[in-house]
Amino acid sequence: MYEDILLPFDGTEGSAEVLHHASEIAHWSDATIHVLYVADTTRDSITVVEGHPVDALVQVGQAIVEEAKETLRTLGVDYDSDVVQGNPAPTIVEYAERYNHDLIVMPTHGREGVSRYLIGSVSEKVVRLSSVPVLTARMQPDEQFAFPYENILIPTDGSTSATYAAQHGISLAAALDATVHVLSVVDDTSLGPDIRSAISNQETEQATTKFVDDLLSEAESHGITNTVRHVEYGSPISKILGCIETNDVHAVVMGTKGRRGTDRILLGSVAEKTVRSAPVPVITVRKTE
Repeated sequence: MYEDILLPFDGTEGSAEVLHHASEIAHWSDATIHVLYVADTTRDSITVVEGHPVDALVQVGQAIVEEAKETLRTLGVDYDSDVVQGNPAPTIVEYAERYNHDLIVMPTHGREGVSRYLIGSVSEKVVRLSSVPVLTARMQPDEQFAFPYENILIPTDGSTSATYAAQHGISLAAALDATVHVLSVVDDTSLGPDIRSAISNQETEQATTKFVDDLLSEAESHGITNTVRHVEYGSPISKILGCIETNDVHAVVMGTKGRRGTDRILLGSVAEKTVRSAPVPVITVRKTE
């Protein structure tokens, strides 16, 4: 399923836990983990040592990478490493594409309040820009996620991007012999009562059910025997989180509509809200334009 996993690593909170989770995936798929530290050139890190200019962040990065490599040696995982300079998010995306990595694994930090929409984390920017699938995990200290995943949730709204991402989720579930949960949510939370009353609930539910049934049929064609249908009304993010909790979901695979050539903040896309909020790993897949 995966052969080359890119692990951007900066030694911050959650990084060590994500490294262990990435190692489990690498063991399962016989993959190599590529540890990458990006010395952030948008920061003033240049100093002078004995008359020679030295990038202090590069030196820090080399020490952090060595620590990660020692852990991977202990875990018995194949690995290599690199320290580069650049703006972290676009540098990670470009690096993954240049060297044909098939998965990026990163920690993310859930944040409350309006400020979380104003300043996107590096992980969220990578999710938005990357054409390579990105696994993000909202790790707590000393936390471990279940692997192999036994229950995988695939949310869909019937869009091209959701259907494209679902193919990745189905392939992963088939490789893991996991149960596939397909969820489609009719978002009626933004509609007024007069508009809602004019909508044919039967027609809407039929269309939504078809989105789900099409993916379940696709899953069954890949040899997946355990599938579960979920059709809900309400807020997509709340229904996704509720489905995770009530069905012991171990991972979510979903599409993202991030666009290249822009560093805009998507104000509350379902994918980004799920990345921030989900208590399990989220694999986002972006269909290239």
